[in-house]
Amino acid sequence: VIGPNGAGKTTLFRLIMGQETPDAGSFEVGETVKIAYVDQTHKDLSPEKSVYEVISQGVESFRMGGRDMNARAYLSRFNFTGADQEKKIGVLSGGERNRLHLAMALKEEGNVLLLDEPTNHLDIESIQWLEQFLTSKAKAVVLVSHDRAFIDNVTTRTIEISCGKIYDYAVNYSKFVELRKERIEQQTRAYLNQQKEIADTEAFIERFRYKATKAVQVQSRMKQLAKIERIEIDEVDTSPLSL
Repeated sequence: VIGPNGAGKTTLFRLIMGQETPDAGSFEVGETVKIAYVDQTHKDLSPEKSVYEVISQGVESFRMGGRDMNARAYLSRFNFTGADQEKKIGVLSGGERNRLHLAMALKEEGNVLLLDEPTNHLDIESIQWLEQFLTSKAKAVVLVSHDRAFIDNVTTRTIEISCGKIYDYAVNYSKFVELRKERIEQQTRAYLNQQKEIADTEAFIERFRYKATKAVQVQSRMKQLAKIERIEIDEVDTSPLSL
């Protein structure tokens, strides 16, 4: 899901999570869908607790990928091994915090993973680890990100919500940009052709409006004009950044 800051991407996630209600219409989640959400805030973690304590809290073992795995083995999947598992939350780097929150979100076996700007504060190594994890171990993933390389490496579908319309492309972001450009060009050609057709029709009507011998043709052209479904070119946000 792509769009400029303030377009409503995070709000869309909050609607999916049931944290907000839509102004109109409804939103339904299937009975088999279990959502795991990793947001940008990373709140509600005690800085004095260790990584291991956070993950093992309330349960010593749980099912992950169809096999029984204890908390330490589970943490190793998220690149927390050895002494890293005993690190206090308060001293974790941004990348470590992101990995921990991902581990927490997936602990309950969510089958739809929502990621809101997951590469924020991550170093290159952590981003590479996340890319590998998402492409090899995650199930369904819905992603909001401004990191184009990351988006290209982990997604196979791009959804654009623009001016009240939804365009769904079964491709990664870079390919979507190409296809979107082609769509706008096709719309522009169709729009210009239609505008010429409308202008010609209106000119004919105006020219022969008061000629009795052309009355039938004029009426036919007027009906034809009324039935035309007007083509619109999708708006593109080209406003400059104002600082």
